[in-house]
Amino acid sequence: MSQETKVVDVLVIGTGASGMATAVTAASQGLDVLVVDKQPQFGGTTARSGGWLWIPGTHLAKEQGIEEPPGAAKAYLKHEATTHYDERRVDAFLENGPKAIQFFTSQTPLRFDLPAVFPDYHAEAPGGLPGGRSMVTRPFDGRELGPRIKQLAPPLPELTVFGMMLGSGPEIRHFMRVFKSPTSFWYVTKRLTRHFLDVLLHGRGMTLTNGNALAGRLAKAAMDRDIPVWLSSPVKQLLTEGEAVTGALVEHEGRTVRVTARRGVVLATGGFPYDVERRKQLFPHAPTGREHFSPSPSTNTGDGLRMAESVGGRVDPTIPHAAAWVPASVTTRPDKSTGVMPHFIDRAKPGVIAVSPEGRRFTNEGNSYHDFVQAMVKTCAGRNETFAWLLCDHKALRNYGLGCVAPAPLPIGRYLRNGYLKSGASIGELATKLGIAPATLEQTVAEFNRHAAKGEDPAFGKGSKAYNRYQGDAAVTPNPCVAPLEHGPYYAIKLVIGDIGTFAGLVTDEKTRVLNGLGEPIAGLYAVGNDAASVMGGNYPGAGITLGPAITFGYIAGNELAKAVPLAKATAAAKEALAPTA
Repeated sequence: MSQETKVVDVLVIGTGASGMATAVTAASQGLDVLVVDKQPQFGGTTARSGGWLWIPGTHLAKEQGIEEPPGAAKAYLKHEATTHYDERRVDAFLENGPKAIQFFTSQTPLRFDLPAVFPDYHAEAPGGLPGGRSMVTRPFDGRELGPRIKQLAPPLPELTVFGMMLGSGPEIRHFMRVFKSPTSFWYVTKRLTRHFLDVLLHGRGMTLTNGNALAGRLAKAAMDRDIPVWLSSPVKQLLTEGEAVTGALVEHEGRTVRVTARRGVVLATGGFPYDVERRKQLFPHAPTGREHFSPSPSTNTGDGLRMAESVGGRVDPTIPHAAAWVPASVTTRPDKSTGVMPHFIDRAKPGVIAVSPEGRRFTNEGNSYHDFVQAMVKTCAGRNETFAWLLCDHKALRNYGLGCVAPAPLPIGRYLRNGYLKSGASIGELATKLGIAPATLEQTVAEFNRHAAKGEDPAFGKGSKAYNRYQGDAAVTPNPCVAPLEHGPYYAIKLVIGDIGTFAGLVTDEKTRVLNGLGEPIAGLYAVGNDAASVMGGNYPGAGITLGPAITFGYIAGNELAKAVPLAKATAAAKEALAPTA
């Protein structure tokens, strides 16, 4: 390939939330920024996500009268992060998170809705709150991106209805109540009509929601600042001068471009969910690296981590949980490709339980996905495979759906035929199909039903926590998460382990600078998003604990780069300081 040169202030590698937040912040400070991505589409994992951000103390919360108790957020993160609590990074996150939201909502198209009652995942823990910290990206009209809408990565197919990604909260409830409420029926009719018209006119839905909306809004912010974004442009290697990172070699449009970055290079490549070798090292449930099923983009192969390691950076292998775990089910799409469905909310619904491979319940199904997987791992210790079964009766299936199976009136036949959804006329028949002793599963369900008839779960306390109840069905009393399984036929889906982002990233400081083995910053090299070790210490305190830090540390990185001394000046100053005096 022919080689060209390009000089910028900042080179950002990756177009997810962290990379784009860095780029937009840096450009707003007057820096010349270039963003590159090896994918032909922009948005990364963000475009597939729920679009939630967890940031305490924002003006959005204060506008609703929610005031953070002094020190509560810090106490909560200290409780959650345990052995990997990094006070300086936590302080930077808590101080800059509200500033980042203020900046992005006032200076860019980013907009968020903050439900006052969405609880922390461990709201009962020290410093936890019943609401005010998690916000979701407001829907966005994709037509504002013009022709670039065609380059936006689509949402995860398993989280769509007719190719349409539903907004969180109220919109999902409307779809679940479409034939139970005239208001919901009218809402869904209008939503579907608008979607199908958009597909006819534009080839895709234009009402972007959740993570697709966040990726779209960030792209519009970059467009407004004329930030060039090179797609299908993989980085081949970092460039160095001495021990400083000075840029990178980028393949772009059939040629190699030597990009010099005067202020720094920012790694935002999405972590390592598809790096089989690193999974083998860091995922205990995946001894060969292949016993893991991620809904993240398959191109997130740990490029940023390897690039940093090549110049002295290091990945912390001691974080208690190397990824944000999520129970997932594996399905076959209509085009015969494999899909991975993350199970976020179905486990909390009444009439739904999870059982071990032996047919026994093992945890509170309404707990967070990260906590649920930890219980899966524990109950499967010593087995060759880590998995569980998610069970429900016919009433629950048609009311709420299960995994990829949508609620009524959408049909379920395809999932029964391809084996994704198992069924049995009785609990015993279902157990036989699952390879479970019928008597064991019958006893498990009977014991659960005996207490569920009164809305109780003395074994595991399903519905006893704020987060459980939020994900349940408020119309079911006295416990929104508990109802007997008594309306056959009965159904089950196999759950395996997946992730919604990796936690074990590069060691960085509170300024997002990548640190070497001695704990010293590598000049000119920064890491944000899932390329940096999680500020949550490998735990999952609430909805949006990947995207909240992604936006915040991207904002920090952009501002730090604006303050950084250009490398040429720093090098000249260093040479002058070392020069012998006359």
